[in-house]
Amino acid sequence: MATGGGSPSIVEFFGGEDGYRCGYCRSDTGNLSHGMWAHSMTVQDYQDLIDRGWRRSGKYVYKPIMNQTCCPQYTIRCRALQFQASKSHKKVLKKMLKFISKGDASKVASEEEPMDSHIEDVATCDFPHKSESQVSQSDLTPLAVDQAERVENEDKDSGETKEEGNVQKVESDSVQICADKGTPVPAEPSHSAKAVHAPPKPGKGADLSKPLCRKAKDIRKERKLQKLLQNQMGTAEGSQLQGDQAFLLQNSKSKTNQPKNIEDFVFVPLPDDARHKLEFTRFLCDSPLEAEHAPNGPECGYGSFHQQYWLDGKIIAVGVIDILPYCVSSVYLYYDPDFSFLSLGVYSALREIAFTRQLCVKAPDLCFYYMGFYIHSCPKMRYKGQYKPSDLLCPETYVWTPIEQCLPLLEHSKYSRFNQDGKAVDEGRLKELGRVRVLHKRTVMPYSIYKKRRKGPSDEASVQQYASLVGQTCSERMLLFRS
Repeated sequence: MATGGGSPSIVEFFGGEDGYRCGYCRSDTGNLSHGMWAHSMTVQDYQDLIDRGWRRSGKYVYKPIMNQTCCPQYTIRCRALQFQASKSHKKVLKKMLKFISKGDASKVASEEEPMDSHIEDVATCDFPHKSESQVSQSDLTPLAVDQAERVENEDKDSGETKEEGNVQKVESDSVQICADKGTPVPAEPSHSAKAVHAPPKPGKGADLSKPLCRKAKDIRKERKLQKLLQNQMGTAEGSQLQGDQAFLLQNSKSKTNQPKNIEDFVFVPLPDDARHKLEFTRFLCDSPLEAEHAPNGPECGYGSFHQQYWLDGKIIAVGVIDILPYCVSSVYLYYDPDFSFLSLGVYSALREIAFTRQLCVKAPDLCFYYMGFYIHSCPKMRYKGQYKPSDLLCPETYVWTPIEQCLPLLEHSKYSRFNQDGKAVDEGRLKELGRVRVLHKRTVMPYSIYKKRRKGPSDEASVQQYASLVGQTCSERMLLFRS
């Protein structure tokens, strides 16, 4: 867990009574959310906030008013250690390997997932959020892109459907900017009913009571990989290469009856004559989150990072992620639309799940992959439920519930309390308003003191609302700016 100990979080709260345009159902005023501007924020505070339904877009942090908004947005997380790639996910991974190894660039109609439009949602509200049209050239330089070409900036909700977001032009590289990570695969049939295998007839089919046969070349490849990894484990401690190999070595043991996992695709060695070279770099980026390191944390530390995807020396995608005490939280994906045939949204999500599993080796608490919001009322946004196993956050008690238990409730009503214990309450709810920390005239004080010193009309209702939404713990750690 992150140790904190640095500068405290400083936020301004804006409430959320006015509705604004929804990027999902296109309602002009149906999207309702609370918001606050984060001047700075610790990774622990943001972890606690997203576990209460908050989400950031740049420095703006917002929380949908779940029982009022037109399209309720439920926080979703994938249990990364138990994740099993679906057939569609493996298809994307194999397509990438085939492209890199053999240069197969057949641009067949890809089954792309739609992309969330949180940038659009926030930018069109009345809060002081910095919209894309206000981004200066210097703001784009951390992407390390070629300034000679042009960029298409598009909401991640748009994906392949042009009506799902506004397109804006910015002088930079030809990279498509997408919000709130993940590009979909078509929904797969439910596997809730267990398949019953009948014994095969003589001379027909495989004997399911016996282990699956393995090809000799697969066995040779696995042995060669293990030998290669053992020889290279002397790489400098803390390097990205060592981390990848150590995790792969741990998971590359004989799996006679087990399907391949994502590491078998992501970290597989390429042939010497591979047609392309795909490389990855990672570095800290600008964000309200304060970078932190902890003795029991990941080597790269906590904070916000750009993950760059380089193909033959050209940058083709950038994933923005937040590494938090308990999770990797996916934020945005920037990608070159010329390579959309590789389903980069799906590929990057799967790679980030593999990265989460890798970080967990050093930081055992960091074992979840947060995918933003799940919007069941918008059918094309249900794809995140295909990253299994996953949980949804109860909007009333803030406990995690397996998505399989939530779906029947959401089919009945777009807003639902997932915690079926009628007596259960929000354990992190506000209990003492006077203990809320306030920053007033450059002085930190509890609200009980600030209330006595304040001149003018009372702001107790606003402070009460803020503290109720962030919870008692965060309200006592973060500093609420009051002018």
